[in-house]
Amino acid sequence: MAEKHFKYVILGGGVAAGYAAREFAKLGLHAGELAIISKEAVAPYERPALSKGYLFPEGFARLPGFHVCVGSGGERLLHEWYTEKGIELFLNTEIVKVDLASKTLISASGTTFKFGVLLIATGSTVIRLSDFGVQGADANNILYLREIDDADKLVAAIQAKKKGKAVIVGGGYIGLELGAAMRINNFDVTMVYPEPWCMPRLFTSGIAAFYEGYYANKGIKIIKGTVAVGFDADTEGNVKAVHLKDGRVLDADIVVVGVGGRPLTTLVKGQVEEEKGGIKTDGFFRTSVPGVYAIGDVATFPLKLYNELRRVEHVDHARKSAEQAVKHIKATEEGKEIEEYDYLPYFYSRSFDLSWQFYGDNVGDTVMFGDTNPVSPKPKFGSYWIKDGKLIGAFLEGGSPEENKAIAKAARLQPPVHSADELAKDGLTFACKI
Repeated sequence: MAEKHFKYVILGGGVAAGYAAREFAKLGLHAGELAIISKEAVAPYERPALSKGYLFPEGFARLPGFHVCVGSGGERLLHEWYTEKGIELFLNTEIVKVDLASKTLISASGTTFKFGVLLIATGSTVIRLSDFGVQGADANNILYLREIDDADKLVAAIQAKKKGKAVIVGGGYIGLELGAAMRINNFDVTMVYPEPWCMPRLFTSGIAAFYEGYYANKGIKIIKGTVAVGFDADTEGNVKAVHLKDGRVLDADIVVVGVGGRPLTTLVKGQVEEEKGGIKTDGFFRTSVPGVYAIGDVATFPLKLYNELRRVEHVDHARKSAEQAVKHIKATEEGKEIEEYDYLPYFYSRSFDLSWQFYGDNVGDTVMFGDTNPVSPKPKFGSYWIKDGKLIGAFLEGGSPEENKAIAKAARLQPPVHSADELAKDGLTFACKI
């Protein structure tokens, strides 16, 4: 069988892979040194577009429009860019075996890839209802969203079932963004989730109340505190109803499931140290195996700001961890040192006319400020998280770029908070004065 040798190999073709490739090219790369191996059919792209612009009925996003690195304001890396830089893209290529000790990867077609340095950028995969044995979960039009193929299936279903009934299973990021996208496509939308409010991993009940009210005003029905336990299909195998644990049955032409993901570490299980569900790394994204790095969703890394190990599933971290790892690889070759990764957790979302950003950590007591009325023409509000007398997290809906920068700075610097009442009164001004 064919054997290919590369100085550097990136396993995975998502956001982290694209940003790592750009960093390699920036820091100096000879033709034929780097290979990216991806099971997807296209060059790395900005995944957040899939739950936003890709699904909009007008002015929608399509490739090549959102290849990396446009998501951070950089150059769009088309297929030709990789060719120009002498980077080999192996697309539609699934790796079935990894042997870190012998620095070998083997593809489903039997090709062997030998590497000097490996960057594991395999990302996450969606959790499927069929994983839990939910009855009827394999019916047609029960859809998930992770890759462009998933988005294409969803677009086809939206066009085939125009103005039909959509049930969104899950109340997290994907659930909220897809609920909005389906409503914009004139579907009758019902969201179902087991928690007492949406986005419970980040939102407080106060923040969630605003978004649930806003969605209700847009005509989206929300059912909380229960889960989907089964599905009915018609004679052609298409989903037609969702059975809920509380006994209710919902008609459905499309079901979109967003109940979380899990990091793809199967290929290296038992060969590398793991922690908190991911591959354990240091502040340079080195794993326990020399010459092997892990970046993006799969890495559990030291979060310096809070002095703990953490795994972060977000596009911002995927980009920055990729750049950090490559900087370290190149610095090591030159006998130089770089600073350890010092990441400020950052999350954001856009749906309808809303746009929020969050920085820092969401633990401790909370103080809300601003206009939280879901029927306001231009709602603008936020929340601070306070722990041990310091501000450590900040959330803002409807902020300007300058205001978002201000809350980021506040979360990074962790200024003292002497009075929660004063903080509530100052609101956004507190962060803007820092």
